[in-house]
Amino acid sequence: MDGLETRELRYFTAVADELHFGRAAERLGIAQPPLSRAIHQLERRLGVRLFDRDRRGVSLTEAGTVLRREAGPALAAVEAAARRTRRAADPSRTITLVTKAGASHDLLRSLLDAHSRVPDAAPVDVVLCEVGEQAGFLRTGAADVALMHRPYDDLAGFETQDVLTEGQVAIVPAAHPLASRDRVTVSDVAHVPGLPIARWPRLDGSYPDGPGPEVRTQSQLAQLVALGRTLLVIPASSRAWQWPQHAAVPVTDAPPVTTVLAWPAHLRSGGLDALRETAAALPQARGADDPGLPAEPRRRA
Repeated sequence: MDGLETRELRYFTAVADELHFGRAAERLGIAQPPLSRAIHQLERRLGVRLFDRDRRGVSLTEAGTVLRREAGPALAAVEAAARRTRRAADPSRTITLVTKAGASHDLLRSLLDAHSRVPDAAPVDVVLCEVGEQAGFLRTGAADVALMHRPYDDLAGFETQDVLTEGQVAIVPAAHPLASRDRVTVSDVAHVPGLPIARWPRLDGSYPDGPGPEVRTQSQLAQLVALGRTLLVIPASSRAWQWPQHAAVPVTDAPPVTTVLAWPAHLRSGGLDALRETAAALPQARGADDPGLPAEPRRRA
């Protein structure tokens, strides 16, 4: 069997997503007859039926479901290769670093300042994203490197450099009784009446069960905490995005979180090597600071 063509996968994906040949053709900017012929040709070459077609419409077969699942990463890898190839040929080559907005702010500032002092260091462009989006930026080639957090972020397929290990804090409404505490435990914040813990999506996009609100962005979360509707537990350095209506209280028995510099395992460049070496040389990465649980008193923003 001949290898699959990128064009065929794009055509198939459009039909699989729309489950309608007319809408898929419009999305692709082509006429419907050549799209239908391309899908028929793909089915003949693979020797399987990808779609069931009847008067009720179009649906994926089991084989089609498998190909749809496999086609996404394959197309993303092709697009990532194209982006990285174009950037490698750019004489003004920069490193694109993606990080969660508001997270590890002081660490990021230290990293950028230290890297700027490296002779002939490649410029670093910073892209800010929402929670859990860094992996997608790396896999599609939209970014070269990311600041991510173990064990929460998806690090599969990436090489990493540990930069900072720290404890966690509870972000609570400043007017709540918990805000007057010097420290709390996980059990103290697990079931607070009227103040459930916010629920972030898992790596697969689903949400854990619980009474807390489902959140996807830090702006949503910040306002819900300020309104007294939820609390959360986050790495201590992430409190840089706090509002005046928030308070941060150390959670003494929360598991430590490690901030890492992450990049695709196959990606190699002098600029990236220099940034990685800079990250490894930071005082936090060398262990000059105590990386244990946060012991400072509560702090209002």
